[in-house]
Amino acid sequence: MCGICGVLHFDPGTPVDPIVLARITRSMTHRGPDEEGFYLGGSVGLGHRRLAILDLLSGRQPIHNEDETVWIVFNGEIYNAPELRRDLEGNGHRFYTQSDTEVIVHAYEQYGPDCLGRLNGIFALAVWEKERRRLFLARDRAGVKPLYYADLPGGVAFGSELKAILAHPAVERRLDPVSLNQYLSYEYVPSPRTIFQGVSKLSPGHCLTIEKGRCRLERYWDLRLEKSERLPVRSTADYVDGFRNTLDRAVRLELLSDVPVGVMLSGGLDSSAVAAAMVRSYSGRVRSFSITFDDPSFDESQYARMVSRHLGTEHHELPFDSRTALGILENLGESMDEPNADSSWIPTMLLSRFASGHVKVALSGDGGDELFGGYPTLPAHLLAKYYQSLVPAPIRRRVIPWLVDRLPVSMDYLSLDFKLRRFLTGQSEAPEVRHHIWMGSFTEERRRALLRDPANVVGVEEVATAHAEASGASHLVNRILYCDLKLFLEGCVLPKVDRTSMACSLEVRPPLLNHLFLEYAGNLPHHLKLRGLTGKYLMRRALEGFLPSAILKRGKKGFNMPMGKWLLGPLRPLAEEFLSERRLERGGLFDPGYVRGLWKEHLAGIRDNRKMLWTLLAFELWRERWMH
Repeated sequence: MCGICGVLHFDPGTPVDPIVLARITRSMTHRGPDEEGFYLGGSVGLGHRRLAILDLLSGRQPIHNEDETVWIVFNGEIYNAPELRRDLEGNGHRFYTQSDTEVIVHAYEQYGPDCLGRLNGIFALAVWEKERRRLFLARDRAGVKPLYYADLPGGVAFGSELKAILAHPAVERRLDPVSLNQYLSYEYVPSPRTIFQGVSKLSPGHCLTIEKGRCRLERYWDLRLEKSERLPVRSTADYVDGFRNTLDRAVRLELLSDVPVGVMLSGGLDSSAVAAAMVRSYSGRVRSFSITFDDPSFDESQYARMVSRHLGTEHHELPFDSRTALGILENLGESMDEPNADSSWIPTMLLSRFASGHVKVALSGDGGDELFGGYPTLPAHLLAKYYQSLVPAPIRRRVIPWLVDRLPVSMDYLSLDFKLRRFLTGQSEAPEVRHHIWMGSFTEERRRALLRDPANVVGVEEVATAHAEASGASHLVNRILYCDLKLFLEGCVLPKVDRTSMACSLEVRPPLLNHLFLEYAGNLPHHLKLRGLTGKYLMRRALEGFLPSAILKRGKKGFNMPMGKWLLGPLRPLAEEFLSERRLERGGLFDPGYVRGLWKEHLAGIRDNRKMLWTLLAFELWRERWMH
């Protein structure tokens, strides 16, 4: 796992400044502490920071073809590189390293951009064709590895992180009002936008070709869930066998490494499934890593221990409390180079730091909820249909909100009052819009109260609607899952894991997002994802006999921290400093009086405003680092 970057000037007579290229590259030293490399070819420059996982001795990048007319910088892993290499050697290609990076160079020579369809892996890459002066950028199917790019006067810059783009002196730091609304609503900025004007993310499953001053953006892959709605009915036993086989194949592929591999084990179904498959395939004893919380409603450690004992892993635990959180918060803005309001960013950072002391690579369970229907919002949508059809409108508008408002406020994980208040929000919206309102933070009405300049308030719900339509699916479950893949997973979960792990020089691989699993999920009937009110129905069936029954019967529990409680105690001084009237007045974006009202409600226990307050606090911590 590495960091890549580069600069291209459209004018062949304008050379890339090596000092600027070095500055951009070294802004990502944390992504690759082992070594760095550069290619300077007049008007183009490529930079690379390396975390050595494969071919430890000769895999230094940039890497080239036989006659040095094609060059590449690459971030990720290609799991089927050995097979591809054999095929390419059979076609006459000669290799000078053992790295998967060189496999891509020759695959590009042989197949051009179509080589992407042959790669099984996680990747962000840049290929430079010297003779044609063509720059080719691409990102993996699910968006596990990031890639940003920005227009320059007469050129383009790209990098693995936003901070690399910002290291170029020609890139301005101008907030995008639409992206700000998206962040406040979704708690992250969905692709292809970023928080800054003029800087974009390359969307998952896309490639960008830059030639003769023109940019051509193309989608080379997408998950098509609608095909599962037209397939003939098969027995559940067939699908169980398919799930088990696909899981084992994906995990075996992703164990490819010349350094030790561990597993992030929360005790949830997804990470436990990965750990179980890893134990069956790994040559040594599997090392597992988890975090313990001192708040029982957030702590999953007993389940992680249960899985570890059942599988026989060498288990490592690290306590997490508010004091530890404060230590990480001090540098949150640095690792969070684009604002992200997922509070699990902090324990994920701690877990990555902990695991990196033992291994260089760790497998994770990311992607299982989005592919197989794990979020509790899915059955809630089904309940919403009954709620709207069976409960008279006057009672829904007046009586039930009145009753819910009188419930005692609890700061526990997914407490009853928190779930009921979320459930009542957005009931008049289309399911995909209601879904993102449930998952997110500030509704449009609240953004109108929060943002000082009314011109800055824009609607963002059409982002969810557009993805639901693009899915091509007709069933509610498939439409919502497609939105989760394109929005929450790619925009929130994967950037969190990438930035926190790479800040600790740890490579995290999600086998459930392997290309094999993506294609398998695309052919899976929706009733095997959500059966009645039971999510991940097929996964639970497929793992019977491999995991303890208590794990198979567990509901979803996110990897979050007790933000609501900690804002009342140990995090209160930090929140009061960064959300103070003085600071907000100086920032000019948010209405201090409205924020003060949210804060007072939370302190008094009248409302649990943890999501909105943390969304604002995370943004201000980010802004303190990147907007000054």
